[in-house]
Amino acid sequence: MDEIKKEEIKQNGNNHKRKVMAFGVLIAVVVIGIVTTFLYIQYKSRHITTDDAFVDGRIHTIASKVSGTLKNILVSDNIFVKKGDLLAEIDAIDYETKVKESESGLNAERSKLAELLTRVDVAKKQSLEMSYRVKAAKAVLEVQNANLRQAETDLRRADNLLKKDAISKERYDRTKTGYDVSVAQVNAAAEQLKQAESSIETQKAVIIQAESSLLSQKSVIKQKEAVLSSAELNSGYTKLYAPSDGYVTKRAVEAGNQIQPGQPIMAIVPLDDIWITANYKETQLEKIRPGQKVKIKVDTFSGKSFDGTVDSIMAGTGATFSLFPPENATGNYVKIVQRIPVKIFLEKDADPAHILRVGMSVVPTVIVEK
Repeated sequence: MDEIKKEEIKQNGNNHKRKVMAFGVLIAVVVIGIVTTFLYIQYKSRHITTDDAFVDGRIHTIASKVSGTLKNILVSDNIFVKKGDLLAEIDAIDYETKVKESESGLNAERSKLAELLTRVDVAKKQSLEMSYRVKAAKAVLEVQNANLRQAETDLRRADNLLKKDAISKERYDRTKTGYDVSVAQVNAAAEQLKQAESSIETQKAVIIQAESSLLSQKSVIKQKEAVLSSAELNSGYTKLYAPSDGYVTKRAVEAGNQIQPGQPIMAIVPLDDIWITANYKETQLEKIRPGQKVKIKVDTFSGKSFDGTVDSIMAGTGATFSLFPPENATGNYVKIVQRIPVKIFLEKDADPAHILRVGMSVVPTVIVEK
């Protein structure tokens, strides 16, 4: 009996120890759980993450400004080109012909302008000569008027002398004839002056007309120069150059294809000018500010991360700028948490090998300072 009691006491003691140990383990698990939850909450409050993010960048669409037949394509998909490299050529024979026709028309109009300039110059010289003739006619008229005044004086003196029988009738007649000749000469000189002045007025009208034709011709030349400039531009547009450094992609044409203005031919993607567009929930944006550090993981490269910085937050939600923005003023409304794009720049030289590609899925984590 004593042994049985001792065994029971021993067993009860072991059960008590196990209960104490189990209780201790439970308390430890609860404490660890609380600490872990606290640390997780602290971590999540300082590390804001989203998987709705991707690599973004500029895409330069290459399109022709003129129509024509593709003569040559000098690049293929996914090769690197530098700014100013020749990408493709359009057959320029038609546009070069237009340039030659425009040059010929411009030269013809310039020849007409030269003729008009000569006419204006000749007309002005003739006008100058006519002004000299007017001055000469005025001088002659003044001389004839002086002669007429002298003839009048001689005639009055002869008339007085004749009344006194101091001179013969023959001498008086000669004096009267001299007076009549002087009157005729004055009238002739006045008529010549009038004709000279009339001629100079006519010549002025000729000059005005020639100068008006000159202005009109200059306008025609400007128009022809504009036509030539347009033809030269169109001829230059037959060569397509790279607008920036980057990689060729989406080449959609081949040599011999007929293309139209604005038709996309290929695209250039500069991988040294890329960023991350992260669509964070509006409930996550409270603590995000420009300048905060970001850790970026890329789905393509597991175990590899990139450093970045928050650049800016978009002025509206993604849905607002969609093709069909939401209309919430309807009878049925379901509240949906909106997402707002956040632009994140990669640190300088974060991707020197250009392994990132536009459109890759990434997981950015914004590190919020306390």
